[in-house]
Amino acid sequence: MRHKKFYSKEKSRTPERRGGHGLARVLSKLGIVSRSEAGQWIRAGRVKVNHRVVRDPEHRTWVEEDVIEWDGKIARSQVKIYLVLNKPLDVITTAQDPEGRTTVYQFLPKLSVRVFPVGRLDANTTGLLFFTNDTELGEVLTNHEYGIPKTYEVKARGKLSEDQIKRLRSGVKLDKGAFTQPCQCHILKTNEASTWLEMTLKEGKNRQIRKMLEAVGSEVSKLRRVAIGNLEIGDLKVGETRQLTRREVDEYILRQNVVK
Repeated sequence: MRHKKFYSKEKSRTPERRGGHGLARVLSKLGIVSRSEAGQWIRAGRVKVNHRVVRDPEHRTWVEEDVIEWDGKIARSQVKIYLVLNKPLDVITTAQDPEGRTTVYQFLPKLSVRVFPVGRLDANTTGLLFFTNDTELGEVLTNHEYGIPKTYEVKARGKLSEDQIKRLRSGVKLDKGAFTQPCQCHILKTNEASTWLEMTLKEGKNRQIRKMLEAVGSEVSKLRRVAIGNLEIGDLKVGETRQLTRREVDEYILRQNVVK
């Protein structure tokens, strides 16, 4: 299957002004504010399109043609940020938590633009978490059609048999009846109490690896993401971040993995 070329843009438009996006989505894609917050701004009358206040978050807007203002400022595309975090244990992937738990945003450096996590890692999963304000890249990394591989180190309870490993590789049936796609699964080390695996998936169902191990009669005791595409966590320490260049994103994630 051949996928659409990354970042291809169709700039022509018929006189009927096809295309465009809802105003809240446009503000989010520009990296100015989250889509839900944008909706609040719009309904409060803080946003203008072509010098007129618009109160409908779904108002059809063309970012390349319309003049968009918020609080008197012209909305422009923000500088693109690409950031990776080695997520610690017991940290949740959200901006705020009503229960006061530690969130991944507490480990990020102070930035001039809003970034969002591309995909999530649950509280009990550690390792590589990618942040950006580049919504198009976020779509590529999370859309299973592009097949960007994610690699994990997994500690499973018990000594897994060859049959269990074969089932993990070929795909298993999950709790709601869906089958997982074939994946790479290799034993790193094993003993009677546990089996360390390296698993590489090209899809990202909720808690997928944990459910896959349960489906073959085991369970995950430790789970760590170590790579997205060919971008590896390397020697990045737990709780530390580093910024990537666009060249690194192209080289380690996109060029090697996306079919253009």
